[in-house]
Amino acid sequence: MVHSDWGDWLPRAVEDADPDGVAIWYLGCNGFIVKADDGTTVFVDPYVGLGDPPRTVRMVPVPFDPYDVGPVDAVLATHEHTDHVHGETAGPILEASDTPFYGPDDSLAVARTENWLVEYDIDQTQLVEVAEGDTIELGALTVHVEPANDPDAGHPVAYVFEHDAGTFVHGGDARPGKFEPLGEEYDVDLAALAFGSAGMIPDKQTREPKYTKWYSDENEIVEAANELQTDTLLPTHWDIWKGLNADPAVLHNHARSFEYPERVRVIEVGDRVDL
Repeated sequence: MVHSDWGDWLPRAVEDADPDGVAIWYLGCNGFIVKADDGTTVFVDPYVGLGDPPRTVRMVPVPFDPYDVGPVDAVLATHEHTDHVHGETAGPILEASDTPFYGPDDSLAVARTENWLVEYDIDQTQLVEVAEGDTIELGALTVHVEPANDPDAGHPVAYVFEHDAGTFVHGGDARPGKFEPLGEEYDVDLAALAFGSAGMIPDKQTREPKYTKWYSDENEIVEAANELQTDTLLPTHWDIWKGLNADPAVLHNHARSFEYPERVRVIEVGDRVDL
């Protein structure tokens, strides 16, 4: 059972918000809530788990209880890792809202293997497979499914949210390598990209310390931002795992001499950004 460190103020803030364009809340790790001016509300990669101590140890608050979430129109997953496809987070949201869960094949395989349909009151039709090239229409939001380069995932994707107010890219945990076509096709205002340090993390099987690098470093994330030609870079994931934390403030120096991003915006759990 998940318990919020913050009570229900964040879900109520999202539910009560009436954005002029698109409001985006950061949930820590790589989770976001996106809410459009017509009320359409979408969760991307929500995760309120505590990790797998001592291998992965959560370092930020659990900002909401998934049973407290208000109306939701969709939950999206970028790839199959636990901190992006998490039954204790997504299950109650899907159960309460009867909303679809969109994800690539490997992400849906996790949901089925972990028996979400049994553990929660979820219908098979709520699990909707997406692939690169697909487009999802969600109220005022048009969401494009695009390729992503995440060497640690089986089938990762990125999501491009288009709205009259602007364009937001959620890159999942991807590193540079496949974002250049997106930068050419879309006018990207805001991009959330995973950033972190390398560290010695206990191996999943042996529990012996093992050199681990899961996310872009300082140079890679700026390279990815340049591929996307994004106006604003939101570094994510740097806050979550003990031993892989990083300081996003240094990215201002790394980005200074490049054309993109025009700005680096450092946000924390619970912060809201508007398009």
